[in-house]
Amino acid sequence: MTSLFQILILILDVIWFIMIVHIIMSWLLNFQVLNPRQPIVFQIWTGLNRFLEPIYEPIRRVLPDTRPLDLAPLVALIAVYALRIIIRNNMYAF
Repeated sequence: MTSLFQILILILDVIWFIMIVHIIMSWLLNFQVLNPRQPIVFQIWTGLNRFLEPIYEPIRRVLPDTRPLDLAPLVALIAVYALRIIIRNNMYAF
């Protein structure tokens, strides 16, 4: 059972890392440090969006509209971290 919890924590860590990369890349694109017309940047950006949009979209429906600031990645990041804490604290209860 411990192995299952460790695998879940690993998956949550990978998702957390991908979210951090997506957030940093969005900042770099908004401040025009990265050019979205470059093929590799475009491929990475669309891949990250395709992976994370199913996570962000339900959160965006619940949150109020704050048009210039998207709070869905922050809420998702906190949720992933909270799940990680809950799993780690309850790992030895089973």
